[in-house]
Amino acid sequence: MNKVLSIVLGGGKGSRLFPLTKDRAKPAVPFGGRYRIVDIPISNCINSGFKQIYILTQFNSASLHLHIAKTYVFDNFSDGFAEVLAAEQTLTHSGWYEGTADAVRKNLVHFRTQTPTHYLIVSGDQLYRMDLADMFRKHVESGRALTIACTTVCREDASSFGIMKIDAESRIVEFQEKPGPAKDITDYKIPKELLKERRGSKEYLASMGIYIFDAALMEQSLDNDLNDFGKDVIPDILAHNDVNAYIFDGYWEDIGTIRNFYDANLNLTDIAPEFNFYDEVSPIFTHRRNLPSSKINYSTMNQAITSDGCIITNASISRSIVGIRTIIESGASFDGVVCMGADYYETETQKAQNAARRIPNIGIGQGSIIKGAIIDKNARIGSNCRIGIDHMDRTDGEYGSYYIVDGIIVVPKNGTIESGTII
Repeated sequence: MNKVLSIVLGGGKGSRLFPLTKDRAKPAVPFGGRYRIVDIPISNCINSGFKQIYILTQFNSASLHLHIAKTYVFDNFSDGFAEVLAAEQTLTHSGWYEGTADAVRKNLVHFRTQTPTHYLIVSGDQLYRMDLADMFRKHVESGRALTIACTTVCREDASSFGIMKIDAESRIVEFQEKPGPAKDITDYKIPKELLKERRGSKEYLASMGIYIFDAALMEQSLDNDLNDFGKDVIPDILAHNDVNAYIFDGYWEDIGTIRNFYDANLNLTDIAPEFNFYDEVSPIFTHRRNLPSSKINYSTMNQAITSDGCIITNASISRSIVGIRTIIESGASFDGVVCMGADYYETETQKAQNAARRIPNIGIGQGSIIKGAIIDKNARIGSNCRIGIDHMDRTDGEYGSYYIVDGIIVVPKNGTIESGTII
């Protein structure tokens, strides 16, 4: 019988998502109001029937460990598990993961104990819903030892991806890593017989960084010092083996940068969002917090998502996401804001201490107007602040109080913006 072991690549320092990754691993970054990024790939695996899952990471992994431990608890009659494997020192290696392939290589000693027949490799910073079981069926049917999931892209987008050239039987015959806008890659277009049901200008295939390996090929391809799947291992395999392409037509977005992360969050507020969390057949799982329903008093909400446990009073919320336990005081306004909420409610004693120290409470103060911003967990926004409203040159705040990334104002986790601040 086939046994598939799923491996979620949690990434390195997550520098492209800084400051959201300042105190947490990239897969643990909150997303969509109540989820974490890692919930997406893990849920795809579980919904596809692949319930033996390892998550590889090495930076700031404490919150990720906690989330995984509280969320993915399989019953005693299942052989399923979801475990975090952080970089560790052993007698055979003492360094950090040097790349995606190196991370898998250094953990093969743990994977072998599960005696898998196949490995499913997925990325920890992508937004998509895929039937990975269908990909696995196509992999077995192909008779090839490696299948790469590909998504269709237009010529403009092809410049920044690994582009695959395939034949009529979905066999990958050539591969180019980020060909750039000037290079002629016309012969890389999808064959017409495979393109007949596809529309628009998306005529090229880009690697999604999702792979299914036969276990024997995985062992063979990592018996070297190659560090990265996309740059090193895959081209080396293509030079010696037939590789299968699995064409995925659904929504897929890389959320590994602040701009992509922000846009993907706000897209969820559209009337018909490209990614649908409202799918009971293939749900996205996350931690059950047992929070009360949100309370909304005298407020105006337009294309807004509010999560569990919020209290919103006399506020205007437009095309924004309000995360768990968010407290928004009277007269506040959101326009294009991703607010991640809080990890806890402050007690009356804590609020009295805040007043004595002259710092705002966790949440959004009275009369504060915020536009085009990401407000991370446990942030304190004082009263009558103007954030992203005025036309002005913006630079990072003193002592890391806020950052300007891709034109977006980011208030970091546990950050404080004093009352009356204009950014």
